[in-house]
Amino acid sequence: MEKALFGAGCFWGVEDFFLQVPGVSNAESGYAGGLTQAPTYRQVCNGDTNHAEVVEVTFDPAKVDYGTLVDLFFRMHNPTTRNRQGPDVGTQYRSVIFTHGPEQERVAEERKKAVDASGKWKTPVVTQIEPAPTFWKAEESHQRYFQKHGGHCHVSFAELTKEDATSR
Repeated sequence: MEKALFGAGCFWGVEDFFLQVPGVSNAESGYAGGLTQAPTYRQVCNGDTNHAEVVEVTFDPAKVDYGTLVDLFFRMHNPTTRNRQGPDVGTQYRSVIFTHGPEQERVAEERKKAVDASGKWKTPVVTQIEPAPTFWKAEESHQRYFQKHGGHCHVSFAELTKEDATSR
């Protein structure tokens, strides 16, 4: 099993999305990229820590490769808005890929360049790509939030796969 770490806005939707991907065995909401040790949701939302809301994805590379996860990441949110996704505004909602090693960094940079060159977006991709810092798991109330409470805030995996099937 391998790990991937993505920030694409509110972690509830990102977590729910990646849990639907075949080959992903786990996804946990949390915080990364800031200065505070063991930050809380309140601290992160107040903008006091510079952490991003992220999801740590555990996946089986024999079933889904890292490049596919990065491609899905770029399709599930708007990577051209700095510190914002939809109505959520702040550095905690930034678009970021935290990489585990040089191969993940290479793949992330390559895929970012491809998305930027694709013409899909009118403005440049602003996704940050950085080495993975410490991942701090979010409070239990934020884990599997949509499974517990319902709702959604991102494109669902089912919608993306249906879109792929109809565009062929």
